[in-house]
Amino acid sequence: MKPSHVDVAIIGAGTAGLSAYREVRRYTDNIALIESGPFGTTCARVGCMPSKLLIAPAEARHRLERLPEFGIAAEAGRVDGVAVMRRVRSERDRFVGFVIDSMQGFEPSHIIRAHARFEDAHSLRLDRADGADATKTAEVRHLRADRIVLATGSRPRIPAMLKAAGDRVIVNDDVFEWQDLPESVAVFGAGVIGLELGQALRRLGVRVRLFGRGAQLASISDPEVRAYAVRTIAAELPVSLDARDVRVRRDGESVVIDFIDDAGGARSERYDWLLAATGRISNLDRLGLENTGLTLDARGIPLFDPLTMQCGASHIFVAGDSAADRPVLHEAADEGHLAGHNAARYPAVFKHVRRTPMGVVFSDPQIAFVGKRHAHLVSEGVDFAIGEVSFEDQGRSRVMLVNKGLMRLYGEAGTGLLLGAEMIGPEHEHLAHLLAWVIQMRMTVSDILELPFYHPVIEEGLRTGLRELNRALGMGPKPPLRCIDCGPGG
Repeated sequence: MKPSHVDVAIIGAGTAGLSAYREVRRYTDNIALIESGPFGTTCARVGCMPSKLLIAPAEARHRLERLPEFGIAAEAGRVDGVAVMRRVRSERDRFVGFVIDSMQGFEPSHIIRAHARFEDAHSLRLDRADGADATKTAEVRHLRADRIVLATGSRPRIPAMLKAAGDRVIVNDDVFEWQDLPESVAVFGAGVIGLELGQALRRLGVRVRLFGRGAQLASISDPEVRAYAVRTIAAELPVSLDARDVRVRRDGESVVIDFIDDAGGARSERYDWLLAATGRISNLDRLGLENTGLTLDARGIPLFDPLTMQCGASHIFVAGDSAADRPVLHEAADEGHLAGHNAARYPAVFKHVRRTPMGVVFSDPQIAFVGKRHAHLVSEGVDFAIGEVSFEDQGRSRVMLVNKGLMRLYGEAGTGLLLGAEMIGPEHEHLAHLLAWVIQMRMTVSDILELPFYHPVIEEGLRTGLRELNRALGMGPKPPLRCIDCGPGG
């Protein structure tokens, strides 16, 4: 059988792959979209959307518990774990269905359900995927492509030490298939996934301990924000962010964890499940990239230009979680669009300025990062000043009893440009967006302070931090002391 030939092959039909497909199709109809697993994207199936479906009832119950502080008598909500998880699965399936519905306009002949592996830089061997249509896949055993987009996504990583728990080890994908909430879960990994799920489960009545390494939490690089976040989260959720001599063992239907806690005490605790939230691995390691001639980094990911997504000077492009650069949905969509555009037009490859980096952790209080991170500014030797604001006395936050938070804003000395921020606080997903927009517009701190701020709103806390930053830059006076955000004309 002669190998089939396409202009562009896209390996992976997640967010990045689907975005690349739509872009490539503007230029050619000779496309292969290759997928070996279920359609639906990581975000919709096992990522950002189902996690928020678990976080939402947890936050609702937590608000009930705060009612007495407003003077309202109320009992804490009784949790029906079966009902909670039924809604999580039902709504999750709706979101997945929306993604699948969006593919209805795709040309069926473009879709190949198979595992792809490189035989050389242009040739792919296709093996039938489990559960795929054998007839459709059997039509093509080899495929030659002029250009290729790698959008294979990633998978959870489980460290060897945790595997001693056997089938009591789960990953976040498994959580969303639960029929009921368990009694107890040990969460290993204090990054975004571990913190979000650990706190949500705790608020839904599950006994939880969050284990981390090196006293890190949610990838916060600013030491002041990290210290504040650790204190705030630890006040509610049992954490061991620097546990030592950790030993995991299976005992019947439980997991036993022996460890030295952060205070130096020996502990032994028993849990129903061990949730491994210890990072993710790019699926590129399954493609046989050693047969392409591409230069790979220590993780096995091709060296690529993030402004083009091109691997070296080759005809191969990478996008999404498989690139392990900015593993969030909106970045995956942007990278897929960029990779698809350049793959379709290759060898005419164009750079595109990327959007301002932004990340949000949907903990409570929320954690967010925008633009340049503190660690990056320090490592790059940037001359910058810091403006800091606490949300503990911020007017609107205190009114709503959500007055926990610390924001640190970074401005460039000399120019006064706002460079970035790291923060923890109430509804900071919204403040992160405002900051990302003005940073991308290359506004100075003084210019931002000329924009309107309503009263009383949480955004006034941002204005206070900007005023402090302007003073630290030598471009403005010291803000009024304890002005309760000063009102609109303050």
